[in-house]
Amino acid sequence: MPYRPPLVPYETFVADPPELPVRTPGEDGVALVGRAEVAGADPHGATFKAALADGVTAVVRIDAAGDGVIRVRLAEDAQARSRSARAVPLVHPRAHPATVTVDDRYVRVASGGVVAEVRLDPWRIRFLRSDGAVLVEQDSGTVDISGRRRTLPFGHSTADGIRVAWHESFVAPGDERFVGFGEKFTPLDKRGQRALMWNFDAFGSESDRSHKNVPFYLSNRGYGVLVDSGLPVQFDVCQSTHSAVQILVPDDLLDYYVLAGPSPAEVLDRLDGLTGRPYLPPRWAFGAWISSGFYPDSQQKVLERARLIRARDIPCDVLHLDCYWQLAGCWSDLRWDAEAFPDPTGMLRILAEQGFRVCLWMNPYLMTQSPRYADAERAGFFLRRPDGQTYVADVWHGSYPASAIVDLTNPAAVDWFTGLLRPLLEQGVAVFKTDFAEGVPADAVAHNGMTGVELHNVYTLLFNDVVAKVTEEVAGHRTVWARSSYLGGQRHSAQWSGDVNATWPALASTLRGGLCHGLSGVPFWSHDTGGFHGVPEPDLYVRWSQFGALSPLVRLHGTTSRLPWDFPAEAERHAVAALRLRYRLMPYLWSAAVQAARTGAPMMRALLVDTPDDPTAWTADLQYRLGTDLLVAPVTDPSGRRDVYLPVGDDWIDAGTGQRHAGGRHLPVAVPLSRMPLFVRRGALVPLVAPGATVDDGPFRDVTLVSWGAVDGRTVVHDVDGDTIIEAIRDGAELRVRTRGPLQVGQLVLAGVGDADLPARSLLNGEVVTVVPFAGFFPAEG
Repeated sequence: MPYRPPLVPYETFVADPPELPVRTPGEDGVALVGRAEVAGADPHGATFKAALADGVTAVVRIDAAGDGVIRVRLAEDAQARSRSARAVPLVHPRAHPATVTVDDRYVRVASGGVVAEVRLDPWRIRFLRSDGAVLVEQDSGTVDISGRRRTLPFGHSTADGIRVAWHESFVAPGDERFVGFGEKFTPLDKRGQRALMWNFDAFGSESDRSHKNVPFYLSNRGYGVLVDSGLPVQFDVCQSTHSAVQILVPDDLLDYYVLAGPSPAEVLDRLDGLTGRPYLPPRWAFGAWISSGFYPDSQQKVLERARLIRARDIPCDVLHLDCYWQLAGCWSDLRWDAEAFPDPTGMLRILAEQGFRVCLWMNPYLMTQSPRYADAERAGFFLRRPDGQTYVADVWHGSYPASAIVDLTNPAAVDWFTGLLRPLLEQGVAVFKTDFAEGVPADAVAHNGMTGVELHNVYTLLFNDVVAKVTEEVAGHRTVWARSSYLGGQRHSAQWSGDVNATWPALASTLRGGLCHGLSGVPFWSHDTGGFHGVPEPDLYVRWSQFGALSPLVRLHGTTSRLPWDFPAEAERHAVAALRLRYRLMPYLWSAAVQAARTGAPMMRALLVDTPDDPTAWTADLQYRLGTDLLVAPVTDPSGRRDVYLPVGDDWIDAGTGQRHAGGRHLPVAVPLSRMPLFVRRGALVPLVAPGATVDDGPFRDVTLVSWGAVDGRTVVHDVDGDTIIEAIRDGAELRVRTRGPLQVGQLVLAGVGDADLPARSLLNGEVVTVVPFAGFFPAEG
């Protein structure tokens, strides 16, 4: 049975995962691959006939799935595939040439930077770098002094004569660290944890439950492991035994990939090469999203919010209308509440004239009280129980009426569902917030015959695919604002962390979740600025706004108001200043976003992405690089004090004080409420623009280039009209800056330069320019 905390109310979930059996004392039921023989070899890999200890004959296939990628499959049927693939394929391998060598004892399959070395008898696989060094190797089956099994290596397990899981184990050296697994709110290094791939309505960000699971991890030894299955895979990351990572796959086969680096960025590039490149949202999506909040709303209130946002000079591109644009008790039937919103077409037109795009909340559940329910139920548009009845589930956990779940494996249901969305987009809605989708019960049955267990995790991919497709057809982009996701979900931008609590600890754990998700191939992530549940104290609202403004995407949303003017004047001033800083940084942020979409490396980068050889970088989980040049350290308690780790390899300049600090050290900092700990890499060239009310869709104009340290540097600014390479060369007392590309730099500014280091002369594209000191990222105090 799963662990339940004593005396603490434990929230049940409509879709709890099925539990793997617990063996009785003395019961084994484990069958491992003991030996194998070569059944064939070809230009892409080798096939083996394997004898398992219980007499089962299985097929092992090892082949190249890309440069630096090896795929391993174990099944009775060579044609087997994951049961979740009936809904949507998760991995898209391509045939890749391999170098295959076979002798009496060993087979080697080499693909670029990784080699699979197979010993036939007794069976064992080692994955090597091209220079012969071991990346990772199979655990052969650890037993203790009493002969009891401690690991579940390459093979399968049965209970009551039925196979319940395939499994694999890898040796884990004592200093190995592991990151990834999707949006996990637990500490960054997952050693000692057990990661379950099952999407939960997580009720916040303060447990190991996650809305977004990705069956993939990165190791500090220069490789990654990806499991192709949508079922509830378990990763025992040195929890049962500190010497092994064990992978349990309750599916029809074991199908995994080893991705070589050596750097984390290279592994992530290969991950997205297998599962799909991230979708780059339109530029306006990187502006501020300001929400109605999760409480009753109306057309009059929306227009008044819009008026005040513009009157108070608050940057904003998207107005989000949460649940109450629909009639309460009828969610989510995708119809305007006609009494509260008598003229939505007119409202949308007015908002567009003011420069706003509108996002609407929705989910794939329909409350039974909706007028649409009866017809949809008769048509068979919902998931069903095993007895054929419509599955009506408590997806709102008792807070609202029970609902049916749209069966997105049914083409007719998809047509009906998109038919409800399309008129809203044609009316002028720009984007949808795709909430929930974690609630498919394990015993549900889908139109295509899948069970709830098989469908549960990948249902969110179907949901977001459907909404993204119709959005693209009408609005010309595929952006959704999604809560749940799974492997390959980087094609759905953007994603946010769910219903976090408005507390200081929740801010910190939310940050951890974003870093983990970025290390799982998903670069465009956000969170509810201010926290979702509860009323944030003013200082927390400011600190969360600063964190949000320097996140990949930013949205202010909660169960109570997150509108800046509903907080004390000082809090409003500081929160709005953070948003204006974001808009000033838009050329830098957009360039980081373009690069993330091209490579899969996150915008919000755990320190290990850029300094993987620094051991501290693999555990630092309350700070990050935004792009490569900004080091962001959100304040996570009311004191304004915190410890910041400055990564090795560079000097760092405090953006608030201009002081220079060497990397590779911990720095205690204390900052006033008006600014957050923010450091810039010495040598960075950061482009800025004047903050506007909205993000301009055209080329960046009137760009100010800030040279941090007035030393050699190089950057690439991506823009709608092409890329611009900017290089700075410091030659004695002269600083020469040259641009190659369409970007027009109007002013050169120096930051973090003491009087003794000021260049006597500065040139921009060969012309001498007057350089002024940087006025700072933050407003002057006082």
